[in-house]
Amino acid sequence: MATTTRGLDSHGHFEREGSLGRIQREFRPVVAAARDRLLAAFGPRMTSAYLYGSVPRGTARPGHSDLDLLIALREEPTDEDRSKADALATALDEEFAQIDGVGPLLLSRARVLSDLERHDLGWFVACLCTPLLGEDLAEYLPRYRPDSLLARETNGDLALFLPRWRARVARGDDPRTLDRLISRHLVRTGFTLVMPRWQGWTSDLRRMAEVFGTYYPRWAATMREAAESAYEPTGSPHTLRTYTEDLGPWLAAEYEAVHGVKAPRP
Repeated sequence: MATTTRGLDSHGHFEREGSLGRIQREFRPVVAAARDRLLAAFGPRMTSAYLYGSVPRGTARPGHSDLDLLIALREEPTDEDRSKADALATALDEEFAQIDGVGPLLLSRARVLSDLERHDLGWFVACLCTPLLGEDLAEYLPRYRPDSLLARETNGDLALFLPRWRARVARGDDPRTLDRLISRHLVRTGFTLVMPRWQGWTSDLRRMAEVFGTYYPRWAATMREAAESAYEPTGSPHTLRTYTEDLGPWLAAEYEAVHGVKAPRP
């Protein structure tokens, strides 16, 4: 089925954005090692493992991009499972210079397929994750469209993050790390705010910012700057203050007015 330039098929459904075939040559040894070590660490407790982010999209930058993994277990993850995932991530990061960090996301199969997560984690797995091992949980999930329900359930909780970010800034956490984390979150939230009107999907942060700016020109320059910081963070106090006191609060209020608030999670 043909895919549009906006990441949708001819019926308006999301097309999965990554594939193992797009992985650049430099990152193939990393992925092969991750596959083997996931099997060794979790064995039959693991039902599925996925890649997501720039590596399966074929846009990773050697020495700059991280390796993002989603691991679905047959039961709820335990502290031991989390320790194994952290150890695996640390070992891969230390061994392979072409990656700058490994982010393992550990979940249960039941949670991914739950009604509560149908339009958040479920959508994420079905549309933004590339199968690496085991069954593909997308087979149990619907086809998705870029509608207001999806916008609400993916990023309709920005207001919950603002006090956490302020606390981290006040605590003196690494400012460049915070800049990268917060800017990415804000750019993606800005994009999903307008996604139902734009009727499409992209994971390119610069394009997300440009699309957002066509609907909210007052904030266009600020969002473009946030997209640049997502790739090359500076961590300046002015930038972080803009995120937590200007762009962030406005975006949270506008999101709630347009799409509503995300269903509460336990």
